[in-house]
Amino acid sequence: MKSYKDLSPSLRTIMTPGPVEVDPRVLRAMSYPILGQFDPEFTELMNETMEMLRDVFQTKNQWAFPIDGTSRSGIEAVLVSVIEPGDKVLVPIYGRFGNLLVEISERCGAEVVLLEREWGTVFEPEEIIEAIHREKPSIVAIVHGETSTGCIQPFDGIGAACREVDALLVVDAVATIGGVPVKTDEWQLDAVIGGTQKCLSVPSGMSPITYNERVEAKVMRRKTIERGLREKGSAVSAGKPVASNYFDLGQLQDYWSPKRLNHHTEATSMLYALREGLRLVLQEGLEERYRRHQRHEAALVAGLQAMGLSLYGNPDCKLTVVTCIRIPDGIAGESVRSMLLNSFGIEIASSFGPLKGQIWRIGTMGFSCNQKNVLHVLGALEAVLLWHGADITIGKALQAALTLYARKEEELPC
Repeated sequence: MKSYKDLSPSLRTIMTPGPVEVDPRVLRAMSYPILGQFDPEFTELMNETMEMLRDVFQTKNQWAFPIDGTSRSGIEAVLVSVIEPGDKVLVPIYGRFGNLLVEISERCGAEVVLLEREWGTVFEPEEIIEAIHREKPSIVAIVHGETSTGCIQPFDGIGAACREVDALLVVDAVATIGGVPVKTDEWQLDAVIGGTQKCLSVPSGMSPITYNERVEAKVMRRKTIERGLREKGSAVSAGKPVASNYFDLGQLQDYWSPKRLNHHTEATSMLYALREGLRLVLQEGLEERYRRHQRHEAALVAGLQAMGLSLYGNPDCKLTVVTCIRIPDGIAGESVRSMLLNSFGIEIASSFGPLKGQIWRIGTMGFSCNQKNVLHVLGALEAVLLWHGADITIGKALQAALTLYARKEEELPC
């Protein structure tokens, strides 16, 4: 019989746009004893997690809970629950994950209307507002922060425009929640999907979501109780029920409500991790956390530019937590990434689709977003680029970053 060695993953400096390094306190929480999913001690942890999610999403919504699965599971749960066949869905696309919203919407039977922008830019809110008034969609689905391009979409007036035509506004905030402001109520967002493996610094495996009473009303019109759980008088949808059992928000609501109607077996250790990750976010303070991400982004950018590297994308819409760098001419991008990993234990990301082979992407997210990591990646990248014969400025990157770190916080660029 084949034998296997003890599991001992290498210790990496992870500077990708996700996953990122996990706070040791979160890893410790995952080691705690398993509780039964209906144990009062565990259901209290569920309630605390919902309370903290409301704070992080900046909402008073009743419904704020995680979907068990990666970030895509949260996106799919919201879309499959609110899209009925024939619904018109407007999707503004400015990167890879806008295309994902299109694909999921089409699989739900939606009539999808596209707005497309060149990658590396975003929409002026007025462009989206004009399309909302013209198309009068049932749903508008938008990515807040595109990790594929390192850009962030402003939402000024978009939520209000959706209310004017009675459209639901669904926002993918997987890359931004916990790293940059996501003001669910103030921006009039109807449903927001987050991710654990990015700025929250929790392992991949849950997708926190929140949604308001406008979304709940549509969910309830399609509500049905799982066949094996029905009692006399149980709700059975008069219309077409949600196509997915696992991602049916109507059933998940019952699981996360005081009813505790069985739906699935909760991912106990992941809930411990999420609860601890949220606790740490709130302990740091949202505004302080946002400033930390801005500070380390500014140091990274200063160092890269001092090295003579060019950033990709419109700087006016740069996403704080992802920095995209154009690969210098004549340099094998994958060879650089491989040497960073094998010689320095640093992982940065490549790209895909139309940007494959053109840019590197460096994440400064959550627990990975710290001075040691920024200085480490700048020094290592300079050394590896020199090894590959790149025409860069030598000896300036770390000094530029250190100079920025020496400045008072109020002097830092916004």
